Amino acid sequence: MTFTMIIELLIVLAALYVGSRYGSLALGAISGIGLAILVFGFGLKPGTPPTDVIYIIIAAVTCAGTLQASGGMDWMIQIAEKMLRRHPEHITFLGPLVTFFLTVLVGTGHVVYTIMPIICDIALKKGIRPERPCGVSSVASQVGITCSPIAAAVVAFVTISNTNGYMVSIPQVLMVTIPACLMGLMCAALASYRRGKDLDKDPEFIRRKSDPEQYAYMYGNTATTLDKHITREAKASVFIFLGSLLIIVGFAFCQMIHVGDQTLAAKINLPKMNICIQIIMLMAAAANIMFCKASPKKAVGGAVWQSGMVAVVAIYGIAWLADTYFGNYMDQMKMMLADLVTNYPWSIAVVFFLVSVLINSQGAVVVAMLPLAYELGIAGPVLLGVLPSVYGYFFIPNYPSDIATVNFDRSGTTVIGKYLLNHSFMMPGLISVIVATVVGYLITNVFFAGYFASFIQ
Repeated sequence: MTFTMIIELLIVLAALYVGSRYGSLALGAISGIGLAILVFGFGLKPGTPPTDVIYIIIAAVTCAGTLQASGGMDWMIQIAEKMLRRHPEHITFLGPLVTFFLTVLVGTGHVVYTIMPIICDIALKKGIRPERPCGVSSVASQVGITCSPIAAAVVAFVTISNTNGYMVSIPQVLMVTIPACLMGLMCAALASYRRGKDLDKDPEFIRRKSDPEQYAYMYGNTATTLDKHITREAKASVFIFLGSLLIIVGFAFCQMIHVGDQTLAAKINLPKMNICIQIIMLMAAAANIMFCKASPKKAVGGAVWQSGMVAVVAIYGIAWLADTYFGNYMDQMKMMLADLVTNYPWSIAVVFFLVSVLINSQGAVVVAMLPLAYELGIAGPVLLGVLPSVYGYFFIPNYPSDIATVNFDRSGTTVIGKYLLNHSFMMPGLISVIVATVVGYLITNVFFAGYFASFIQ
């Protein structure tokens, strides 16, 4: 590795670090500064922006935004709340399952902002230390991203893998990530079940509870969505949204089924999956606007649409910056890492995790690092198995969902920690990601190695 390569790599890392400190749009925008320095200052050839992935995110986020604007997301949250309140004693296990599957359905973890106050409230009123369900539930809301058929990370993995000769489909990815991530989450929930002191034995909580003002703050209000009126249009929008997901999965299965010497998708002249997803999502968004009273203005003003557009900018800048650097030094990278990836191909999971700690976006990690992994010669089944490792931004507790969870917990048990890294999300995050990555790797490379290896053309 030459001195120039090191300097340029430091510029890339500096851009990612500064962007993460500012957050939001800054991740993508400040990556543009790094890109300008590499291109104009060092004369590197510009890489290629990940336009296919960006278009899919825009279409999916537009659809999810209209779902929220129509009130459909409120209905989904109500259904989840009813289940949680029916079994409050199991909130440490049910809470993360709810946030996980909401993310799987909607494709973004930001839906957690609505359900997390309810999880905190149920735990507190039941006398369960809120940190137990809150920490793992916040983690679960992000873990679900690699298990969603419309999430950027999944779609990007399929698109980039197909380009590199690994003809995997969305259902096949979910066959690995869903069981692997659920296993990781349940291990994290089990570890959280007796975490910390019980509320009646916690001196700090007892002190807070003895203060009348603090007591009223903690127990005076009940966070709920059950009092919201759900219209017929809101319910219809949910069925439209779920129907669109089923159609997308159905089209993806057409890519798997072979009729003679070609796939069913090729036989019926079906477009590529990235095109199918965009068309179906835009149609569903239009149906929500035309038939379910989803105000376009309300849709673009909602948290789901805005967070999705932030993700677009982040992926745009970060992936373009990474592609520029690695694209110019691919031969050198292969020479340096050849022995490592040959003897320990699973070690790419560590790279994915560390990059995620820096850039706070699973989709961006996939778009930026997966092409490099394929160029290094790592097999598709290995990369599919370690896909859960692209979630590492719980490590430094600066992600919006984690910060919001700390604020939602009125008991004060969910904390950032005096030393930054000793926070409430570290233990469930590490357990979940490590277990999910190991299980995913075993699924694709041990138990069903022949099946997942057969996707290579």
